[in-house]
Amino acid sequence: MGKRIYWWGAAVFGIFWLVVSAVAQAVEETATVTAAPAELKIANRSIFTFRASLLGESPEVRARRAKAVIDEVLDGTEDLNVRLTTIQNSYLVLLGDHRAFIVSTQDVDAPDRSVQEAAEDAAQRLRQVVAESQEARSLHFLLIAGGLTVVATLFYIALLRLLSWAHQRALSWLPMRMQQHTRSLKIGQTQLVDFRNFFPLVRRLLALLYWSLVLLLTYQWLTFVLQRFPYTRPWGESLNQYLLELVRYLVDAVVSAVPGIVIALLIFFIARGFSAFSKRLLERLSRPGTITWLTKETLQPTTRLTSLAIWLFAVAMAYPYLPGAGTEAFKGLSVLIGLMISLGASSVVGQAAAGLILTYTRTLRPGEFVRVGDYEGTVTEVGMFTTTIRTGLGEVLTLPNSMITGSVTKNYSRVVQGQGYVVDTTVTIGYDTPWRQVEAMLLEAAQRTPGVLQMPRPQVFQTALSDFYPEYRLVAQAVPSEPRPRAELLTMLHANIQDVFNEYGVQIMSPHYLGDPANAKWVPRERWFTPPAQAPRQQDEA
Repeated sequence: MGKRIYWWGAAVFGIFWLVVSAVAQAVEETATVTAAPAELKIANRSIFTFRASLLGESPEVRARRAKAVIDEVLDGTEDLNVRLTTIQNSYLVLLGDHRAFIVSTQDVDAPDRSVQEAAEDAAQRLRQVVAESQEARSLHFLLIAGGLTVVATLFYIALLRLLSWAHQRALSWLPMRMQQHTRSLKIGQTQLVDFRNFFPLVRRLLALLYWSLVLLLTYQWLTFVLQRFPYTRPWGESLNQYLLELVRYLVDAVVSAVPGIVIALLIFFIARGFSAFSKRLLERLSRPGTITWLTKETLQPTTRLTSLAIWLFAVAMAYPYLPGAGTEAFKGLSVLIGLMISLGASSVVGQAAAGLILTYTRTLRPGEFVRVGDYEGTVTEVGMFTTTIRTGLGEVLTLPNSMITGSVTKNYSRVVQGQGYVVDTTVTIGYDTPWRQVEAMLLEAAQRTPGVLQMPRPQVFQTALSDFYPEYRLVAQAVPSEPRPRAELLTMLHANIQDVFNEYGVQIMSPHYLGDPANAKWVPRERWFTPPAQAPRQQDEA
């Protein structure tokens, strides 16, 4: 009889083991990832995320069924013990005597995480939900949480009032202190910092600091209050976790950026040294007899170009080590800046290239008297983009360099001997006047004019034989090369030409020839000082 019972028990156990194995095998075979993941959330706390369909149930159905079972058990008075049971490679999470949910291998998304670890984490979160549900039903716990909330709120309000008082005190104390310190920051009698312009910036910085502290206190107060109550505790934990992750991210970013910043600074220091060395080297090479094209005029632009090339190379080398250089935002900003420069700086680059052409070809030099198109005057500055010319009438003309390179430039100072410039003027006299007489009168007028040099001697050229008159051009050299004296010199030269022609009874008139006039068109000497001409001029010439 005992043997029969033993064999019957062994048979029943074998059948049970076969059924359990078949169910586990079915669970493993039917657990497939065929639908969107579904999150199981109880009392605002995430328990587990289902990712696979199991026994014909989608993740959403599994989550909904598990939530219904857990809510029903939490609302009752049954045993709320949470434990795990294995079914081959899967785990069954039990809440009391009820099956809460099953964790299968297909529900685990991380390759380095086992299904056992996922099930234990889910069970731990479920235990926390059970504990929080019991706390939510405890009047004593809720009263303590409410008291802590009131105390935290009062402390929060007190801190806000203290912060506001400190802000107002700083605004009333800083102006006096800043005014005292800014008055002492002087170079000679010049004050470096104006208090009225500097204080608004300081006030905005104080306001920014004040509101940053207010937001931080509000964030911490809200996090503390939410963590006091079971239902809102997950929200408080998420806020606190977000702040910690943000601080950790900022600290990690700063620490990781330090080596790159150090390398970039080293590159910039090396570039600075190379720039200073190249400057000294170019100064030595610009000495007479070393390099012909490197002169006093081209030394400064050559030094600037060399320094610019060194710094551009340094920026290109340091770019990968700058913080955020590998981010898509930084790359997009670099592309945008490059596109803006390429589209908007074409004319600027053209002007700069024209300035380099003028500098290295030495077309113009400061102090030379030139004529560019319809403009003439003394060159005062040859810049990278523009050239400044001061006329004899006191006007300052700023000419684009591209205009100068694209037009004919007359230089009146380049061919002279020593300091000075070339002065010339043109008159047209009729054919009835001997050309030798005209040349002699023009040379005499040049001789009477102060500032016109006699060595080299002035010259007269007949530049054209027109239909009604020949054209005479007087060319001489004068000093100095200032624009205003040149205008005054031309005035005196023209006046002397008129005087000489009037003395010899030769009229300066170039009409189209129709017939001889009844009277000669010249001014006799007794009419030279007809009012409003002044008599002292006659005394000076006498």
